[in-house]
Amino acid sequence: MNCTRESQSQSVPSSSINFIPHDQHDEEVEVIPPPYTADDTQLEAAAERQIIDVAEASESDDDVYPKRTKEDRRASLLHAAALSGEWGYVKRVIDKFPNCVRYEITRNKDTILHIAAKAKQTALVEKLLPRMTSTDLTLQNKYGYTALCFAAASGVVKIAKLMVDNNKHLPLIRTFDQITPLFIAISYKRRKMASYLLSATDFNNLTSEERIHLLIATIHSDLYDISLEILDVDRDLAVMKCTKNGYETALHVMARKPSAIGSTMHLNSWKICINSFIFKWICNKDVMKTSARELVEFLFAQVLFVTTHEEMLELIRHPTRLLHEAAKAGNIEFLIVLIRSYPDIVWEEDDDGKSIFHVAIENRLENVFNLIDEIGGLNEFTIKERLTNDKKYNMLHLAAKLAAPNHLNRVSGAALQMQGELLWFKEMEKIVLPSQLEARCDEGFTPRQIFTNQHEGLRKDGEQWMKNTANSCMLVATLITTVVFAAAFTVPGGNFENTGIPIFQQKFWFTMFTISDAAALISSSTSVLIFLSILTSRYAEDDFLHSLPSRLLFGLTSLFISIVCMVVAFSATFFILYHEANIRLPAVVTAMTMVPVGFGFHKNHFK
Repeated sequence: MNCTRESQSQSVPSSSINFIPHDQHDEEVEVIPPPYTADDTQLEAAAERQIIDVAEASESDDDVYPKRTKEDRRASLLHAAALSGEWGYVKRVIDKFPNCVRYEITRNKDTILHIAAKAKQTALVEKLLPRMTSTDLTLQNKYGYTALCFAAASGVVKIAKLMVDNNKHLPLIRTFDQITPLFIAISYKRRKMASYLLSATDFNNLTSEERIHLLIATIHSDLYDISLEILDVDRDLAVMKCTKNGYETALHVMARKPSAIGSTMHLNSWKICINSFIFKWICNKDVMKTSARELVEFLFAQVLFVTTHEEMLELIRHPTRLLHEAAKAGNIEFLIVLIRSYPDIVWEEDDDGKSIFHVAIENRLENVFNLIDEIGGLNEFTIKERLTNDKKYNMLHLAAKLAAPNHLNRVSGAALQMQGELLWFKEMEKIVLPSQLEARCDEGFTPRQIFTNQHEGLRKDGEQWMKNTANSCMLVATLITTVVFAAAFTVPGGNFENTGIPIFQQKFWFTMFTISDAAALISSSTSVLIFLSILTSRYAEDDFLHSLPSRLLFGLTSLFISIVCMVVAFSATFFILYHEANIRLPAVVTAMTMVPVGFGFHKNHFK
């Protein structure tokens, strides 16, 4: 019986899948039609929930699906067994139909081995492989994926090793999109799998485009140790541009990863040993940051080694300005590595004539200015001179411009945003040369005039935000003042009729009530006065620098203290009234009152 894809498509109804063997190695081949009513996704989900019992299903399947053929049911159960790793049923089917190991059992034309690898069924894979030829391992599904591709995505290295040991050429079999198993492992961030497949893949059989694509993928997946391993094999990749990534080099991709690159302090061996047992996650992050820095150092060293000065400038300018991209991202460690290796590039300008320091000013990146202190070879006076002699705008003119919304929104509240802008402008005034403080741009404006004009809208928004906040807080403070004032003359437990002295005056909790009630009254009254002073402020530009934010801070602090003291007074009252009858009641109430206080403290101090 000689079945081909064409003949099978004619014999099987159009509603079903072409469920045929990928290859025919035996003389007798029995074609098992596909489960055209089964859904692959539902089967996988059921197997993961471990609700599929193949033995039970095989007994009751005739009643549930009376219109399905015996072959349909067998294929469906074979799929379910592969998902759940039930070797017993799989073995019975293989013993009866040896060729079924290469049959397509899903709509995506997956074999049993595909499903077992995808489901991470290591034991099932280990028992399947002796019943398969090395050619069987090369079978591809509808999208060109071999079983090794699924193993690469799963991250189970043992499964991949079992397959590669049976066929050394598997790592080089691409999908129909020309993707290798190594690329799949890297894309899924399977570090151990990527490291193994890198050693199992013959790089001589990969094109240069595939190699640079792998290198860029490792950087995107933060697998910097794998990046270094790839560069050890082919150092020329350091200067190669990837057509699939906008013709960028590996350095261009690293420039946009500010949090990935660590400082010059490498982990000590003892620290690695301790962290590997106690703080494994922290250790891995530290190691990756160290590897990322080593990667940047290696990449740029290779660029300087194999290129001329003009070629190096061409590389850092196209397709994007390498240094300016790093400056916009605040990638200070990346810039330190490059500038220490080649100090002259610090003056590299973009199409608008701006250096990385101009970009840092516009984007409010104060850490970029740390380069002046971090890199000893830079002359501070020369930097100031270069930055303050532009014909149109000097450094202070740029600092006077309103920041972009994404930078302003780092701080909540227009008033606090205005404070941040003022602080930045004041810091820039300390950096520029004194002669440039009143310098005028081509439009005839001084830096201060530009700041006032561009921040007028933000100042008005800050005024309105401050007034709304003060009104709301003053209302709360007034209510607290009223409550605690009344509580001072309505003491818990009452008074003696003949003397008017509080009955529980000698109790500890009564003293606690008195002190906390008085503290709540004083702090809430203080808060009312502070917020009243905010409402009557003149709201001048410089008031947003220290005056208004300080008042707001003191007002909120006083209000918070009054709330805490009021809660303490409330809890003390319960201890006074119920401590002799049932001590659990006041204890539970006190614990419950601490919840809103703790929540408020956390939200205000640990944002």
